Amino acid sequence: MDLEDEAFSIIKKHKEGVYQNTLWKKLDIDSRKCSRIVKKLLDKKLIIRESAVSNGARTYLLKAKEEAKEVYDLLLAGEMFSACTGCEVECHPEHCGKLTEWVSHLTREEKNPEKV
Repeated sequence: MDLEDEAFSIIKKHKEGVYQNTLWKKLDIDSRKCSRIVKKLLDKKLIIRESAVSNGARTYLLKAKEEAKEVYDLLLAGEMFSACTGCEVECHPEHCGKLTEWVSHLTREEKNPEKV
């Protein structure tokens, strides 16, 4: 496991968050290296960072973002599973009624997420 994975694992274990100055001590690295790792995790949108004070020192509170939806959730539009998942019909997507209907559900969800 590389340091980035290890850092993310530590952050995920602390649901309430972990201070950045605690993280670099747990990883046994210096604060600069930890800042670079945190930046990579932020760029990947895996964590959020909030300004904080720990033992009188200014630092950041790091929290893992909520777990990504399960893969099957990403294939749902309303209650309709992706038309192409498991489809055995060889078709052209631009002329597929099932796919068109599924995309239509996705569009409605984006416009009115609470109504679908």
